[in-house]
Amino acid sequence: MLRTLETLLCIAFLGSALVAAGWLFTLPSEINTVDLNYLAYSALSTLDRDGWLQEVKFSYDDPMWSELATTLSSMLPAKIVYNLTVYHFSEGAIVAFRSISNANWDAIKSDVSSAVFVSSNASFHLTPEKIGEHGGGVTLYLLNCSDAKGWWITGHTGQSIAEELYTLLSPYFETVIFVQNTLELGTLLNGTKISSSPDENVTNAVIINTFGEAVPIPFGYYASDGVGYDPVQKSYARYFHTLGNRTRQYNWTWVSIVGFPMYYVTNTVLFANDHNGWGIYGMKQVGLTGTVNPGLNAFLQGMDGQNYTYSTTSTVSNAGVVYLSSSALDYGNYYGLFPMPYATATRALSSTVLSAYNLTAVFNVFNVGNSYPGSVFRNVQSGAFYPLGLSRVPDSRLTALGLLGYYKPQIYATIYTAANTTRTFVLQLKLVGGGS
Repeated sequence: MLRTLETLLCIAFLGSALVAAGWLFTLPSEINTVDLNYLAYSALSTLDRDGWLQEVKFSYDDPMWSELATTLSSMLPAKIVYNLTVYHFSEGAIVAFRSISNANWDAIKSDVSSAVFVSSNASFHLTPEKIGEHGGGVTLYLLNCSDAKGWWITGHTGQSIAEELYTLLSPYFETVIFVQNTLELGTLLNGTKISSSPDENVTNAVIINTFGEAVPIPFGYYASDGVGYDPVQKSYARYFHTLGNRTRQYNWTWVSIVGFPMYYVTNTVLFANDHNGWGIYGMKQVGLTGTVNPGLNAFLQGMDGQNYTYSTTSTVSNAGVVYLSSSALDYGNYYGLFPMPYATATRALSSTVLSAYNLTAVFNVFNVGNSYPGSVFRNVQSGAFYPLGLSRVPDSRLTALGLLGYYKPQIYATIYTAANTTRTFVLQLKLVGGGS
């Protein structure tokens, strides 16, 4: 009798506790959208991990889909109903392939959430716009001269850098041409095509000097007195004035990848017995010892249509450590180029060149102070110049980033181009009823 009384008292106590809990605490009456999103994604991830999505994505087997429906129902809480639809992509259209649900979906009024899962064999393609494709095309010339030597490209050769730049930039140009020797460079300076490609266009081209501070010079005419050589100053600064004139004449974009632009000229035949002062034969310093700018100044004169004068006025400075501009970071993300966010710029172009040579900085790779560590400059009339005044060694990603930031080609995304070979799973969840 006593044992029975104890049992009844225990039941009464537990019942009172449950009533009090129901009075003190209110259970949530709804699951918010964020919860539904998370629940949907978790469910799909679990199904994928357990192999279900791989099994059914191309299957018409009804028993398999029925088993999937049972599995999905057992994974979800009570009062959650679902609709799982599988889509495929056909000729640019999204088409429903199969759908399963545990309720009359259209008749239920409640919140909706969804999560998208793409099957593992999905394809995603990026198609870059070709620079100038709507206006005659822009040809990219990479100096790859076998009869030239480089300087301040430590660990590289001009040829290896040309290959790197080809990999980075060829998707954005209709035509990419390697200038294989200084003879071809001379032909190009004459305004004549150097390939059999019908798409080659000398006008409006981009020319990248891959030899660092040294610039290849053709033997013969372009090294002669009054064209490439200044007999009074005994300097090849005259060659860079001619080069600047050609940049202006043909509206080229000339690119210098590292260090002092146009510090040396290089030709392994012409300068077989000359060296750069550091034991590298086949090149010659443009200015006298201690003068660093006659080649660069002559180039800027020619690009601006000014007469040639031998000038040693300093147009570079040491900017120290510099950082990528916000625009460069944005375009780096867009084009998938991720160089170091900072560099040492000991040969940054002075801001005085803008007014002296009618230049405008149209794209800054690095933040600008009193100098320009790496910017694309455009002359008011014609031609552009992109010098990267950084310490060695060159980073081809920075070269590519400056050009792409300047030209700004679009990237077009093409998703799932092969019909009936991919599936996207969309799981929608709804809460029905409420709690108390």
